[in-house]
Amino acid sequence: MQRKLLFLPLLCIAFLQAQAQSTLSVEHIMQDPTWMGTFPSSASWSDDSQTIYFRYNPEKNPADSLYKLNLANKTSISKVSWKELKDNERSEEDFNTDKSLRVYQADRKLMLENMISHSTELLLEWPENFTNPKFMANEMEISFASKSNIFIFNRSSKIFRKVTNISTESKPKDDSNSEDEKVKWLESENLELLDVVRERKEKNKMQKDYRETYRDSEKDKFAYYTEGKSPVNLQLSPDGNYASFTIYNSSENKNTKVPDYVDASGYTVELNARSKVGSTPTKTDVGIYDLQRDTVYFISSSELPGIKDLPDYVADYPDKEWEEKERDVIFSNPYFSPDGKKAILNIRSTDNKDRWIASIDLETGKLNTLDRQRDEAWIAGPGIGYSFSGGTMGWLPDNKHIYFQSEESGYSHLYLLDVVSGEKKALTSGDYEVFNPFLSKDKKSWYLTTSEVDPGERHFYKMPVMGGKMQKLTSLTGNNEVSLSPDEKKLAIIYSYSNKPAELYLQDNKVGAKPEQLTSGQSEEFKAYNWREPELVRFTAEDGAQVPARLYLPDPAKKNGAAVVFVHGAGYLQNVHKWWSSYFREYMFHNLLTDLGYTVLDIDYRGSAGYGRDWRTGIYRHMGGKDLSDQVDGVKYLVSSHGVDPDRVGLYGGSYGGFITLMALFNASETFKSGAALRSVTDWAHYNHGYTANILNTPEEDPIAYRRSSPIYFAEGLKGNLLMAHGMVDVNVHFQDVVRLSQRFIELGKDNWEMAIYPVEDHGFVEPSSWTDEYKRILKLFNETLLEE
Repeated sequence: MQRKLLFLPLLCIAFLQAQAQSTLSVEHIMQDPTWMGTFPSSASWSDDSQTIYFRYNPEKNPADSLYKLNLANKTSISKVSWKELKDNERSEEDFNTDKSLRVYQADRKLMLENMISHSTELLLEWPENFTNPKFMANEMEISFASKSNIFIFNRSSKIFRKVTNISTESKPKDDSNSEDEKVKWLESENLELLDVVRERKEKNKMQKDYRETYRDSEKDKFAYYTEGKSPVNLQLSPDGNYASFTIYNSSENKNTKVPDYVDASGYTVELNARSKVGSTPTKTDVGIYDLQRDTVYFISSSELPGIKDLPDYVADYPDKEWEEKERDVIFSNPYFSPDGKKAILNIRSTDNKDRWIASIDLETGKLNTLDRQRDEAWIAGPGIGYSFSGGTMGWLPDNKHIYFQSEESGYSHLYLLDVVSGEKKALTSGDYEVFNPFLSKDKKSWYLTTSEVDPGERHFYKMPVMGGKMQKLTSLTGNNEVSLSPDEKKLAIIYSYSNKPAELYLQDNKVGAKPEQLTSGQSEEFKAYNWREPELVRFTAEDGAQVPARLYLPDPAKKNGAAVVFVHGAGYLQNVHKWWSSYFREYMFHNLLTDLGYTVLDIDYRGSAGYGRDWRTGIYRHMGGKDLSDQVDGVKYLVSSHGVDPDRVGLYGGSYGGFITLMALFNASETFKSGAALRSVTDWAHYNHGYTANILNTPEEDPIAYRRSSPIYFAEGLKGNLLMAHGMVDVNVHFQDVVRLSQRFIELGKDNWEMAIYPVEDHGFVEPSSWTDEYKRILKLFNETLLEE
């Protein structure tokens, strides 16, 4: 009798597990997302601040279209017609200082729009495409770029003039003395003897001279020859005294080829894809054209402080000689002050360990460094910009202060700097980040979004231009993506919460104002399920760090003791937050798993966005280090705090998440019994340069970092159950990655792995059938290996 009683609890558990089920299914949640409803995005305003435009798709078309909602009738949402769409297109637009006038390009026409009277005037019809129309400081003149040169149109005189003389040809050579003396003598004698021949030559010369004079009245003026290179990003200083342009010097890098086996032609087609890490990046040269002195000079980075600095990691290679040399840099476009008297430049080292902001002496081209941000890992963060972009950067109207964002404090904040005195002032500070700051219409205030309330929330604020108390304007918990109306009286808000997809809200631009919901896009089918609000938790990592995570807890009656850890992709991305996730399919899958009794943990591991510089760079030179130990520590938390069986834990993820899954099964097999690695990087030496070189440097210079970070070197450690899934036409993480790893498994004699291939899929799957097949396999893997003995 005693023995039979001991078996009763086990029988009860087995019965409960057998009863655990869900109204969800993989087929249901992985179908075309239109089943969920239609959700707005990308809100913007009409010029009169009376109409909100947004992307929407209530008709379930193949793609979202532009819809509108007028404030006079907020219950009526209508699709914007093609004619209205074309009539309201404003390409290459620019406003004058008080935004009463707008200039733009439309079908090679230079148009001027009066924002008060709502009238439009045709200023100029141009025979060629042109770009970058801009008001000059006097606002009567408008500059624009066309065919590698800059022109100015005067609104008063209706006359345009060409102000630069740039030729993409090679500079003509003086070959007057290159002819053979004998040839010259023969021609001279011939012209003396034959009058008609001489007269014809003179007449031809006169005609040629006339044509050249007619075609270019400034023929004899200064010309700059680019020797076949095309200048881009041409702009004129607001005072008209200087122009700037950029020359891109592309590098010859070998690109990879991705075979497409199911091309419509019936033939195997090779798709051009990226080069691999270690490729030579494109370089830039920035030219300054002095229109007063008819001269061109190029900016030099030679005098930048620290331009020859070696990175700290060279200490790991004591036997290698490191050459002291100037590092290559990437220049942004110059930023001219409103009066055109000053200019600044954002400069990045191509190894991405330095960012300089420097002022340009416009007469000499000499740089004066105003700010240097050095990071032995890599420069990044919200608003910092990347590559050719300067990120958040510009001038205040006083022609004295510049603004920019920097991670100097460990978090990305907004700064002002006096270019005369060099004094720098932080306008924001604290353990939070700033996103998308911009100046108000009157230039007296900042509008900005921050994570000050919580790393998992985004709110919209207003702040005095020189700094001071921030006024919090939004109140809804979650993500508030705000578009401010042109008259700055209203906020159009795309808002979402953890278990609620995005909807459009309207709010007065006032503290404490109540937001009004304007759309309700969830389908009845989607609303029929009670979607969970995951709990935001933090657990302690082995190094004492507090790791943020989303936790999904099952009903105690259904709890099966197994757990699944989800590893988000993209590397620098945040998924532990209080808004609707871009991983919405995975979110729904986690609800399904939880219904079945699984405990699910979704971690913002080291390297994730949203938590400042130290968190961002926690994976420097060792991917699969702290980002992997964070997953292991997450399991320890589940075991100690939520009763998870340590022998029944799986994990899965795509892209970077697939990479971590591989590293987990190879290097932490005692923690993870099973894993699904989707579109995984298996060898970082085979990934792209822009992403990988920041974190691991290059394979030639820092092989240690690549050796300890690439799963293919640890394949012998596979002990658990592995599913790999990959699209065959993936031009981001190439199918080659899993092919090479598969060969390693074969050579190592591993038999506890399988691979699912998707012939028509790129990195991000598109077909519902592919999503369904993939996630059915993932669920089967977990059910068979974590639940069945």
